[in-house]
Amino acid sequence: MLNTKRTALVTGGAAGIGQEIARELAQQGMRVVSFDWNAKANREAAEEICAAGGECIAVQGDVARAADVARAFALAGDVDVLINNAAFCQGDGYLLDIPEEVLDRTLEVCLKGVLLCSQAALRSMTKNRRGCIINISSVNAMTGIHLAAYTAAKGGILSLTRVLAAQYGAFGIRVNTISPGTILSESSRLHYEAHPEVNADLVSLYPYGRFGSTRDIAGAVAFLISDQATFINGVNIPVDGGLTAVRQIPSLRRAAL
Repeated sequence: MLNTKRTALVTGGAAGIGQEIARELAQQGMRVVSFDWNAKANREAAEEICAAGGECIAVQGDVARAADVARAFALAGDVDVLINNAAFCQGDGYLLDIPEEVLDRTLEVCLKGVLLCSQAALRSMTKNRRGCIINISSVNAMTGIHLAAYTAAKGGILSLTRVLAAQYGAFGIRVNTISPGTILSESSRLHYEAHPEVNADLVSLYPYGRFGSTRDIAGAVAFLISDQATFINGVNIPVDGGLTAVRQIPSLRRAAL
């Protein structure tokens, strides 16, 4: 029997935002391919989706390695939706303190991986004259918060999104970016619990006085791939609770009612 399900490939689908996106797309009836370097976590995430009645296969590999990307897309077949979510952010901070190997790995995963996976997806999307690519950037790309290498890579994603939208819109392909603010996943929650001073500083930047959830990002993805968003192309949508929209003056901040 011919499989008529749309196929979505999600990079970094083993945990956090990527896992929530994979779960959401499977719940919508899509066939999901989760592409992640962590084989065990990726397999467990895929099994959880399947146990809930969805369809998900786990593919282990590195988004920054062309051979791994080619293998993942060969297993996926024609991809209708690509979510470029995989990221790397370890040992980053002030530029003068970042070792070359950290610079290389950050740029490889966060930007080169998006380029390689987009290339692979566009081959079938241009043939089929349809498709949707969503790149997960960050509010760091829009502000000067911290993390020099990560910020540079995520900023590159914004520029790449615009040029891909211009180059491939005529093929019926839409390319957009979502820039999350601080999102509480299992790993980030543990980090902020261990660093309460950073938690307090970051929370103070948000008008809501709280961080976002992985569901917030998955919901934005669900909208952007839907029929309600067919005229949205080449844009960046911050999902950040107002962080990039405002600059609050503490002395003028009103107490919550």
